[in-house]
Amino acid sequence: MILNDVHRGIQKRKGRKRVGRGAGSGHGRTATRGEKGASSRSGHSRRLGFEGGQMPLFRRVAKRGFNNNFFSQKIAIVNIAVLDANFDDGETVDPTVLISTGIVKGRFEVIKILGNGALTKKLTVMAHQFSESAALKIVAAGGTAEKI
Repeated sequence: MILNDVHRGIQKRKGRKRVGRGAGSGHGRTATRGEKGASSRSGHSRRLGFEGGQMPLFRRVAKRGFNNNFFSQKIAIVNIAVLDANFDDGETVDPTVLISTGIVKGRFEVIKILGNGALTKKLTVMAHQFSESAALKIVAAGGTAEKI
């Protein structure tokens, strides 16, 4: 090996292959497309995912089950402890109040009150759903749990 020959012929920016420019170019006549068949014609393109007749990847990979996430109800969850921390005694808590205070964010169809924590204040809570423990704790504190 001769040291000054190592990088000879290697180019940083190689020009693109110009096909169909005559016999002298080395890429004339069939323009590197082969002889006959669909792929030699203009306008031909393989369909997405075609692997030369081999079973395509999207058909080889196992597809199992059904995910109901797209169709399921989006439920916003609020714990009793959050209500106790953010509201005063005797207040009415409904979905509009929960949204305006920033307790409930994002997209949802239903608000559910869960019984995590303790409630020391008398609140009137209006929501779509209540867990059993949440409803018991609200009533035990002297408030009411109303389903919308």
